[in-house]
Amino acid sequence: MTECTARVVGGVADVPRDQWDACAGTRNPFMSWDFLAALERSGSVGPGTGWQPLPLLIDGADGRVAAAAPLYGKTHSHGEYVFDHGWADAWERAGGQYYPKIQLAAPFSPVPGPRLLLRDQALAPALIAGIETLVERNHLSSAHATFIEPDQAPLFEAAGWLIREDSQFHWVNRGYKDFDDFLATLSSAKRKNIRKERARAVEGLEIVHLTGSDLDETHWDAFWQFYQDTGARKWGRPYLTRSFFSMLGENMADRVLLMLANRQGRPIAGALNLIGADALYGRYWGCVEDVPNLHFELCYYQAIDAAIARGLSRVEAGAQGSHKLARGYGPEPTYSAHFLPNPSFRRAVADFLAAERTGVQRDRIWLSERAPFRKDG
Repeated sequence: MTECTARVVGGVADVPRDQWDACAGTRNPFMSWDFLAALERSGSVGPGTGWQPLPLLIDGADGRVAAAAPLYGKTHSHGEYVFDHGWADAWERAGGQYYPKIQLAAPFSPVPGPRLLLRDQALAPALIAGIETLVERNHLSSAHATFIEPDQAPLFEAAGWLIREDSQFHWVNRGYKDFDDFLATLSSAKRKNIRKERARAVEGLEIVHLTGSDLDETHWDAFWQFYQDTGARKWGRPYLTRSFFSMLGENMADRVLLMLANRQGRPIAGALNLIGADALYGRYWGCVEDVPNLHFELCYYQAIDAAIARGLSRVEAGAQGSHKLARGYGPEPTYSAHFLPNPSFRRAVADFLAAERTGVQRDRIWLSERAPFRKDG
């Protein structure tokens, strides 16, 4: 392993933008300096949120950041989408203190992507070792890297971290010319159902796609209403602040695709997506008027339309939702990695993960066999 020194700084916003992005790359917007710094500067993470930014950096010989990890000190397990509440309960019943813990993640974003950000690929083991040292020196219970891209899972596994597997529903673009070309690959019953859903959803509405300079504060005001409604129902209170969306529009407008449903010029629903190098990432949805099937239209079908038009390889529509299967989204594996320094605790979690993995893989096979595609090849 390369010998080097890792350091923790107060936030991603404290790191020069060009140096962070040289490590993060441009494929996944959730690891970009703009996205993570906006979370900090808007107060969506930081004091009082249970997400304390602790980015870990390793400098190269040129004095610039050569490796980075977006770490957070967590005092709860909310906003992660990889659930460890049972682990916390078990550890605390045994007399331990589970929180604070270390989270390596894109906050509030169940989006697979790189978590070890490497300008120098050889520094991956050193970066992982730095996270482990942070946990051990501060006598913390654990560290968790969530929604790691598949190529990085072996790096954590080689370091002795436990790998957890789950599933998410993604739509895959197989070179479709348009939405009808995609529909032609589905069974007749599914094609008819989707056409009916789409027609009913947009009746009396205008659907608009906004990105770049088309976005302004009136759009974010409308979407904030939608987001608050959904957040209040799902999480009790929204994770993101209003100013976060303004910062997203100011600094990442070209990577934002906001879809709005307007009734007589007034937005009644919206879906927010971020545009990656080869994927469209569906993130948030909400409405102020209940319209049958409009959620499916804005979040799934309009996303497919947009991905085909932009030549993107897939749509990742977020966590959970087996209802996505009937709409052409198939189950794909997702991975997380977990460092538990206590041997007894590690063994107990390892046994749990082995049993859980069998069930997850069985479910994914069962779902794949029930995909809506035609059976004639």
